[in-house]
Amino acid sequence: MTPIKKLLLILIFTSIALYVCLPPKMVILGKEINRPGLDLKIGKIEIKKNFDLVFGLDLAGGSHLVFEADMSKISADKQKTALSSVRDVIERRVNLFGVSEPNVQVSSFEGKNRIIVELPGIKDTKEATGLIGKTAQLVFAQIEGEGEEAKLVPTDLTGADLKSADVQFDQTTGKPVVSLEFTKEGTNKFADLTQKNIGKPLPILLDSEVISYPTVNEAITGGNAQITGDFTTDEAQKLAIELNAGALPVPISLVEERTVGATLGGESVSRSVMAGFVGLVMVLVFMVLAYGGLGLVADLGLIVFGILTLALYKLIPVVLTLPGIAGFLLSVGMAVDSNILIFERFKEEKVRRTFSDALEISFGRAWDSIRDANIATLVTAFILANPFDWSFLHTSGPVRGFAITLALGIGISLFTGVVVSRNLLRVFVKDRTKNKVQST
Repeated sequence: MTPIKKLLLILIFTSIALYVCLPPKMVILGKEINRPGLDLKIGKIEIKKNFDLVFGLDLAGGSHLVFEADMSKISADKQKTALSSVRDVIERRVNLFGVSEPNVQVSSFEGKNRIIVELPGIKDTKEATGLIGKTAQLVFAQIEGEGEEAKLVPTDLTGADLKSADVQFDQTTGKPVVSLEFTKEGTNKFADLTQKNIGKPLPILLDSEVISYPTVNEAITGGNAQITGDFTTDEAQKLAIELNAGALPVPISLVEERTVGATLGGESVSRSVMAGFVGLVMVLVFMVLAYGGLGLVADLGLIVFGILTLALYKLIPVVLTLPGIAGFLLSVGMAVDSNILIFERFKEEKVRRTFSDALEISFGRAWDSIRDANIATLVTAFILANPFDWSFLHTSGPVRGFAITLALGIGISLFTGVVVSRNLLRVFVKDRTKNKVQST
């Protein structure tokens, strides 16, 4: 592919990213213009995106919830493990609920074991509180005896035997149902259970309450089942979230609930944004003063970097906290770092080669240094993000936010610093040099 075609492709992607970056409402020439989001439906696949930035607790406020765990039935040597398991289950539930970058921490003080949950952007906590606090113990039962002597007897087939739970719609009634897929061991248990209860009801209990009462028509060996009932779509979705996240190992109770404002004042945020803008302008000016026309090309690449980065923040989405903004600003400086390495190498090469050849060799020979420097930073970002939740590393939400924005910035800066800038120089510098040689 020629440099011009590559540049056109980059321009198309940048234009799409620029559309995503636009605010939802704009006033142009006195007229208010709304930027529509993405609303796409292909068959059963439905994609909806509003392209709005998501802010963290320190920038947008949210909810602060404190739960206390009941450890009365847990031995002292297992309480720490149980509390850690509770934290993990709550974090999974909150993530499945749709809250990005929650901050979930445990606290043990004076014999009280508590879990502190901070939910950015959530003002009405009633729904989230109900979801977090549910024990979600799913059990399949069978009926033993007849008439007045009939009783429900729980079996050993429980939510622990589930592989996944999804919301589907009944082909006949159109009502939402929760489809269950069992693990290999659960599949064997379910096959044995249905074989023994052909023609009988097979009650399904959630937290000791019957939520479905299906009748077994034949032995089911495929490892799939459905929970039916008078569910709304939201209720079915909540049930699937609870089952996917797992059951709480110990009961918890809500002891504190409050809505908090942004921990940083509006003035502090405005000053931070202004500082970032000033820093960006200074980088742009420095590149032009230091490298002239080459610096101007690097500035164009930096502008593309900013557009693509902001678009990714909206598409993923990335929850922006003040540490996250710091990660972005740090990546701005690193975005031109590759160009500086290339241009400094170019100063040495142009002395003994033609302009265009020196430029190509500079990109090639500077790549090793660019690659190694960015890999080292990516390793640091990986450690800070701690994606595997290693206990010996920090799991703070703001720290992870900083690491994620830094890693994204590095990845995009490699693209803009090497690919975008290289093709801009090939088109506007190399071709122009050839034209000058031909004219002489």
